[in-house]
Amino acid sequence: MMAEQNYEVKGEFKVGDEWKPYSKVVTVPNEMLAKERIYTIIGSKHRLKRNYIKINAVLLVDGE
Repeated sequence: MMAEQNYEVKGEFKVGDEWKPYSKVVTVPNEMLAKERIYTIIGSKHRLKRNYIKINAVLLVDGE
């Protein structure tokens, strides 16, 4: 099993007519799962479909 790592995901999501920026840190085994987790978190919190959520960067965060 892969070790859990912290990824900072940055992007924007659509609210009404505008795109709002976000930056979140998620703890997952890899970058692909970090993207999936962001779609899940923001999608459910703001009731958005994936095409209203943009991911611009996924960065590995060192340490805790």
